[in-house]
Amino acid sequence: MIEEVQAQADRASLWTPVAFGAGAAVYLGLKREPPLWPLALAAVCLAVLALAARRWVHHRGVVIAVSLMAVVSAGLLAGKLHSDAVAAPIIPPHFGVVPIEGWVMDVANPSATGQRLVIAPVRIGGLSPDQIPFRVRIVCPQGGYGPGTPIRVVALLDPPPGPAAPRAYDFARDAWFQGLGGVGLAMKPVEVIDLEPPPWRLRLAMALNAARWSLAERLADDLRQALGDDDGGAVGLAVTVATSHEDWLDPQSRDDLRYSGLAHMLAIAGLHMAAVSGFVFFAVRLGVAAWPWLALRVSGKKIAAAAGLVAVAIYLVLSGAHPPARRAAITASVAFIAILCGRRAVSLHSLSIAALIILALQPEVVVQPGFEMSFCATAALVALAEIWPHAKRSVGLPWYLAAPQRMKDWLVAMFMVSLVAGAATSPFAIQHFNRIANYGLFANLTADLIASLVLMPALALSVLADALGLGALAVHGPVLVAGWAARSIVWLGHVFATAPGAAKTYPSAPDPALLISYVGLVFLCLWKGRLRWLGLPLAAAVALWPRPAPPVAWVASDGADAAVVSAGQEIALKPGKRSYAIDLWAQRWGLTEPDDPTAALAGKFQCDRQSCAPAPGLKPALAAWWSTRAPKPERLDALCRGAEILILRSGGDVPPNCSSALVLRGSDFARGGAAEILSTPRGYRVVWSQPFRGVRPWTAASAD
Repeated sequence: MIEEVQAQADRASLWTPVAFGAGAAVYLGLKREPPLWPLALAAVCLAVLALAARRWVHHRGVVIAVSLMAVVSAGLLAGKLHSDAVAAPIIPPHFGVVPIEGWVMDVANPSATGQRLVIAPVRIGGLSPDQIPFRVRIVCPQGGYGPGTPIRVVALLDPPPGPAAPRAYDFARDAWFQGLGGVGLAMKPVEVIDLEPPPWRLRLAMALNAARWSLAERLADDLRQALGDDDGGAVGLAVTVATSHEDWLDPQSRDDLRYSGLAHMLAIAGLHMAAVSGFVFFAVRLGVAAWPWLALRVSGKKIAAAAGLVAVAIYLVLSGAHPPARRAAITASVAFIAILCGRRAVSLHSLSIAALIILALQPEVVVQPGFEMSFCATAALVALAEIWPHAKRSVGLPWYLAAPQRMKDWLVAMFMVSLVAGAATSPFAIQHFNRIANYGLFANLTADLIASLVLMPALALSVLADALGLGALAVHGPVLVAGWAARSIVWLGHVFATAPGAAKTYPSAPDPALLISYVGLVFLCLWKGRLRWLGLPLAAAVALWPRPAPPVAWVASDGADAAVVSAGQEIALKPGKRSYAIDLWAQRWGLTEPDDPTAALAGKFQCDRQSCAPAPGLKPALAAWWSTRAPKPERLDALCRGAEILILRSGGDVPPNCSSALVLRGSDFARGGAAEILSTPRGYRVVWSQPFRGVRPWTAASAD
């Protein structure tokens, strides 16, 4: 055992991205924004100490420990520097309806109510030039506007929203690092106007996005021409994996892919980048080998690696260079560069270099599910390759004996790849998405194979044919093949999503459980030897950790909506309003949703546009006054009668019969954000979302 521990010193560099990510996570988890100079001073001092230890300390364990401490400090400093570098104005809270003039920079994934436009604003009513955000995102019900269009729109504009519930996903933090300073809804039709020419960087970004949008439109038309009107969801999936635009993807296909464990198909990431660049790599290598004159004079493997790098760059641009695609591109590029340098393309060392590069460029990804899942899955697969036994095959076997043996080995390998990747991502799927696809192993085993061997190569050939002006030929060739492959994947998603017992839901575990699972998975992957299996029970912490009792009620961040828990179901007091936030909260606590929200509400609450009152004997007895105007005394007295919890958005005193009730006012929500109400032996207790966020650059607008 001692020898095994000592042997890990040669793998110490693998822990560098772990230490760097830990420092970045510490920065993101702080409740107060730290000043820059103490972080810089600590990083410099620890770096000097690490260099001194390498020179004068002869105990290797001490040197490694001090070096990793310096890397942790560097990660913390990188988080601060990156946050300061992306700092941009944010729309003030309760800003209201204003005119916006600007350029459509990109088309984001659509909402349920219309097209989402990412706008580079030039003028916003009521804001001076130095108060205008870098980007805003507007939902336009009419749609039809592509990148590069100068528009004027009157929109209800707000700052990026904070968490829908305490400890839930914080969209405002991600928006801060994306330069997104406001979100809104168009209140009037969009007008196309004339604007002064934008800066060259914005022109370049819009030109690239316009090319992506045009490619998506042409690809959708070609697929419809090849497949007909009944495409079975193939058009939406194929366009999504080619350009990341989900505008052609129908909601049913999207849900089927998510519920079957194939949601990764919708985010251009490792699978797509590996399939496209791998196809180019092997095609070029085969082409070089097929030309003897060239094969004798150049390294076909290195030429193919260079072509793979070019393919990665092109696909990154076509995909919109979203964070998952950037991570996948960096990982693939490191692998191809390793080949060019004569090193192993797939190894834990190349993966650690890729992870370190990504964390240095985007420290905030360390707490994002996409990064956690992709790198844990990749590390698990590389670690599996390290310990996988390589049996010696008999030489000289006839083909009818060798073929079944190779097929068996290939099937076993594919099964283990799907099993290990699914196991490595399951803690994050449980914690962040509260759902495990019971047939996900089999869905991925089949769908990933079709995507890797058929769909992505066919799409790559389709795009190449389009670029060469061979669109008509592509429709009857690679486009048709890509369409059938995409249709097969959507069909598989539907089969596995609707099969009996297709999924199991889990409430989220307390935050320490995810940290323990993370540590366990990393230890399993990076440690070499029998002691690595100590990480297995730690990796299962999220699945095994006892869950606390769910809250009895949820209240929106402005106090204008609420839901209660009844017999394990969430009952929305305003059915159809803020359904996304309520569903997210219910999902996080493992609550079921009623088939008919309106019927579930009837008999439990008497509600109108201004208020809700509980039925006699209902627990929790929650009453609400939604209006910001003060109610008449007799109306307030009636609401207080029998209420244990009162939401009162307006000011003023409460009557004596409310003295024992928990009263939540508008000022409380302005300070605390969204709330959960817990039942305790001493009465009801409120948990607010804002204290978990602290006072950070991205929380300022939410805290006002």
